[in-house]
Amino acid sequence: MKKYRAIAGPMTLALLAVGYIGIPAAVRAADSAEIMDLLADAKAKAVQLSTDSGDMESFTRSTITWQSYGSKLDIIKGHVNDLGKLLTKLKSAEAAGSPWQQTAIKRIEPLLQEIADNTTATIKHLNDNQAKVHLPAFQDFVKVNHELTTDLANLIRDFVDYGSARNRFETLGSKLEVK
Repeated sequence: MKKYRAIAGPMTLALLAVGYIGIPAAVRAADSAEIMDLLADAKAKAVQLSTDSGDMESFTRSTITWQSYGSKLDIIKGHVNDLGKLLTKLKSAEAAGSPWQQTAIKRIEPLLQEIADNTTATIKHLNDNQAKVHLPAFQDFVKVNHELTTDLANLIRDFVDYGSARNRFETLGSKLEVK
């Protein structure tokens, strides 16, 4: 099965690229500038979230107090809420987006929901176990949160980078069509 996927992956990508080039620019679905801007904002916020959750994960290797964890969790919660607001805007604009933009929104949503759920669980665990921040149970919450936020930042970055590359490709393609 893996051999088939290894062979089909590049071939499928090549066929899609050839098919894409063969489609006139006027027929291709246009990217939504609004969604591109929202994704860029989400990327910046996701990077902040990942950085702050990484800082908190580094706390697990120190003797920092539960109050420091609480302060960092407040910041993280703020980032998650901000990303939730951006996701709401993305979902409102989704119908106007190109297929890849719609896919991006659909892929971001469950990961952000998982981060929100994990952040809530981490806050609850901290509130219920303030004297146990140096035990593995709490440290596992923190570590998983950092992994999830890093995954989200990477996912959004990849979509934003893809959109930028696609727009450059479109620009080059339109220059060739004029000649």
